[in-house]
Amino acid sequence: MKIYRSDLAKLGYCSRGSRAFFLSQNWDWKDFLDHGIDIEIVKKSGHAMAIALAELVEKEVEHGRK
Repeated sequence: MKIYRSDLAKLGYCSRGSRAFFLSQNWDWKDFLDHGIDIEIVKKSGHAMAIALAELVEKEVEHGRK
């Protein structure tokens, strides 16, 4: 299961702050923009906003998101 840039916008997360968070986690921002990021990686960060994003995506998948 992956998280994409469009998912960030659903919670009002801006690109600037999200990019800074990715850098703090040593995650590749460009790769994320091109391919998304595995939801488990995001959840393992332990960051409340990242976990909220993962939970949103999980709920969408449960309701038919592909």
